[in-house]
Amino acid sequence: MFLLLLSQSAIMASLTRSIVIGPLSRSSSKSTSSSICAQCRRTFVSSPALQSGHNKWSKIKHEKAAADAKKNAARTVFTKNITLYSKLYGPNLNDNPQLATIVAAAKKAGTPKALIEGAIARGQGKSSEGATLEPVIYEAIVPPNIALVVDAATENTKRVIEDLNQMVKKANGAKSPSKFLFERRGRVIFEKGESGLDVDDIMEDAIEAGAEDLENDAEGNIIVWSDPSSTQQICKAVGSKFNLKIAESDIVWHAIEDTKAPLDSSDELVKFMDLLTSIKDYPDVQAIWSNVSRGNMSDDEWARVTELIDE
Repeated sequence: MFLLLLSQSAIMASLTRSIVIGPLSRSSSKSTSSSICAQCRRTFVSSPALQSGHNKWSKIKHEKAAADAKKNAARTVFTKNITLYSKLYGPNLNDNPQLATIVAAAKKAGTPKALIEGAIARGQGKSSEGATLEPVIYEAIVPPNIALVVDAATENTKRVIEDLNQMVKKANGAKSPSKFLFERRGRVIFEKGESGLDVDDIMEDAIEAGAEDLENDAEGNIIVWSDPSSTQQICKAVGSKFNLKIAESDIVWHAIEDTKAPLDSSDELVKFMDLLTSIKDYPDVQAIWSNVSRGNMSDDEWARVTELIDE
């Protein structure tokens, strides 16, 4: 009888454990799971929170890149004008008020001293160390079929050509003759300013100084086209007589209209803009000319392209 009671007690205890412990175990598991909110559980099992952080960083990175591009563009304008006024009127700030004015503006905008001094030296055909600079004209064709002409001035021609070759190769392009797709012309741009002068007012003097054609741009500035050898004479004769401020004075590679190559929004556009950025940032490069024309791309994309090339 004692053994029978003991056996019955063991059976009852076993049943009690299976009834009590089992459900409690399941309840405990459920309770543990529900103690973590859905938002927290989602963080452990998926990536949206990380993606959000990535998007935030991408936004910051793109905003910084845009700000840097804007700053670099402003510095390019300053150094280009500093070189121009140094070339036209000499490197001495005390004797060259136009140069002194643009240098003061460049300093105020935070342009580094080394860039300013280098730009003044380039206007005299020298490096910042005083070495004589040799002109380099680099030609290339890049996908889809776009011609580039790069003007540079350097004390090491071989190095510049090798470096530009590497940049062009990375964009799947090649060093190749392209100058035949352009016209070499002199161009002087006088700012409209407050003078109220127009093309007709300066035409006679401009032609006498070597001008071949005159026109207004969209902002009302006066553009004078000439043979490359006549730009300095036009700057001095016309600019001085009419007290006109010179916005630009260049020997340009003007793309022949029939040879222009359209570029669409594509991987080729991305590579093209990366290439232009690399060339533009290269210290010995003075100008980039291209026969690219707008294909199927957004206004922002085309604006970015035109910021990177000289027109």
